[in-house]
Amino acid sequence: MRIVIALGGNALLRRGQPMDAPTQRHNARLAAQALADVVRQHQVILTHGNGPQVGMLALARRVAQHDWPLDVLVAETQGQIGYTLALELMNVVPKLSVLPIVTLVEVDPDDAAFQSPTKFIGPAYPREEAEALSKQTGWQMRSDGECWRRVVPSPIPQRIVGLDMIRHLAAQPNTLAICVGGGGIPVVRTADGTWQGVEAVVDKDLASALLAREIEADLFVIATDVPGVFLDHRQPTERLLTRCTARQLRAHLQDFPDGSMQPKVEAALQFVSCSQRCAAIGALDEISRIIEGNAGTWVVPDAQDAQLSASAKR
Repeated sequence: MRIVIALGGNALLRRGQPMDAPTQRHNARLAAQALADVVRQHQVILTHGNGPQVGMLALARRVAQHDWPLDVLVAETQGQIGYTLALELMNVVPKLSVLPIVTLVEVDPDDAAFQSPTKFIGPAYPREEAEALSKQTGWQMRSDGECWRRVVPSPIPQRIVGLDMIRHLAAQPNTLAICVGGGGIPVVRTADGTWQGVEAVVDKDLASALLAREIEADLFVIATDVPGVFLDHRQPTERLLTRCTARQLRAHLQDFPDGSMQPKVEAALQFVSCSQRCAAIGALDEISRIIEGNAGTWVVPDAQDAQLSASAKR
């Protein structure tokens, strides 16, 4: 099968872990080990998030009193994370050629997201520290569960620049392309036809869903740090969805947190509805079982008329 697998930024730098190179390298090694059997058996195109990493870069630049625009920081994280993943994947699957691709994604300059930032990036803070940082930097901060984080604009991806080359590379035997990292570097086409980067971070799940549709993937998988999609999350009645149609899941879309699970669900729905193929959401360490259909949350086309299936929290 041709499978697009989107790795969450938190799967590479998890909450509570130190945001340093050894930790990310260790997590990339674990990711590579989890993916090894899958890439041996299937044609995989890998994407990844960058929320923790791009936020830390922005903070480091701010501390050094040299602000850099977000599009440049996204490009940096594509190189950093793509290199680390490529190295570890080639170590666990020696015959595999891994090609990290710096990828641009076109967005609409008039997207409403520029006026209403929602994308979480960077580390988490107590409320008082977040408010102080906001006053110092001018950054917008929002609550993310029990903590506070910076939010930035996240426009909808319109087009993947260089898609034909990605499609060509993905079709080569024993080759894995890493692309659309961090949702892609956000760019717009100006009135005079030139390209320009913009101050935003594109949602990697929505960009990955667009990629999966455009290259006609057989399956789209969002690998994260939770077992799947939960109904009544963090409530006594919490239960894991194991299988549902796009229509059934869409009925619950507004019930999911808009800064975390909601974009993942929305991305899965977009892929399934447009391609009439399946998507799955689940934990990276269960990736082989997810692809086999034995773990995670599977979203199937409405025509399959699946019975909504849920289980108690695992």
